[in-house]
Amino acid sequence: MENKLIVISFSGGRTSAYMTKFILKNEKYKNNEKLIVFANTGKERQETLDFVHKFEKHINRKIHWLEADVQEGKGNGTRHKEVTYETASRKGEPFEDVIKKYTIPNQAFSHCTRELKLAPIRSFLRSKGLKKGDYLEAIGIRADEQHRINWQQAKKDNKIYPLATDKRVDSSYIRRYWKSMPFDLELKDYEGNCDLCYKKSRRKLLTILIENPR
Repeated sequence: MENKLIVISFSGGRTSAYMTKFILKNEKYKNNEKLIVFANTGKERQETLDFVHKFEKHINRKIHWLEADVQEGKGNGTRHKEVTYETASRKGEPFEDVIKKYTIPNQAFSHCTRELKLAPIRSFLRSKGLKKGDYLEAIGIRADEQHRINWQQAKKDNKIYPLATDKRVDSSYIRRYWKSMPFDLELKDYEGNCDLCYKKSRRKLLTILIENPR
């Protein structure tokens, strides 16, 4: 393993939390500096924010809470601002700013991940003097989700997937792990982190709405 900085992209879910702990404790990565980032869209469920907050205390490591700082005007890319558990948006403000500039995300224009997750993280890393190639980016994709990985592109982008390569875990393993812990993400699997994400099936969305009309 190259002794490059590892940027741990923490989504706020169970799998990426387990991956974070794995990287922090695994012998393979002991000589790598680590930087943990969490990008809050403003549409994350409160349960997700609570989980990230508890997890940060649990590992006793700084997690950089980031949000999109959308810049007005064509050609002005989205920047970032650093927030905390207490100051993080809970009313969708970053998401609304993205909609104002780029319209509502949908299956044809899925710019929410680009502007609310990727852009703030890239902006934050640039503010630290880091450019592409200076670091490895760890992504929480499990062995049972490998169909989501483009290995050729991952190599170009310096992305690593420890839970698909170093320790091949699946969803049942992750579930058992968090059941053994003193805290967990208080969400059902189908609810997901983002409130009413358009990528969910209609059946899942209707189930969520019936269970939680507000």
